[in-house]
Amino acid sequence: MAPELTGRHWLNSAPLTINGLRGRVVLVEFWTYGCINCRNIVPQLRAWHEKYERSGLTIVGVHSPEFFWEKPLDKVKTATENLGIKFPVVQDNDFDNWNRYGVRAWPTIVLIDKRGTIRYRHIGEGAYEKTESVIRRLIAEAS
Repeated sequence: MAPELTGRHWLNSAPLTINGLRGRVVLVEFWTYGCINCRNIVPQLRAWHEKYERSGLTIVGVHSPEFFWEKPLDKVKTATENLGIKFPVVQDNDFDNWNRYGVRAWPTIVLIDKRGTIRYRHIGEGAYEKTESVIRRLIAEAS
């Protein structure tokens, strides 16, 4: 089972839980706004959000700061707005989510199926076609 997502501050959404998202495919993306690679994948994430949200995909951005200056909530809010991120983002300053998911690099994408099981992981930029293929397959699976 996928670990729970936690955090005091959520942007673009009320707090979400993995258990509460059962029946939906969940893409968890670990990022930090100072990371150029993280910024580079945002257009693809926005496109998937627009294309698949109504079909059963929920994207959750987990902002895990690399540097101390990336921790203030107002800076995360500004970066989220400037990057045009409309999907939910949880602030993970203490790396609770990062550690529970065993993440070691920015950006990391984790796909969770409708039952709450981690089914795919990709580190870094790229592999967009493969990732989208997995998204489509997981959406098509029965709950």
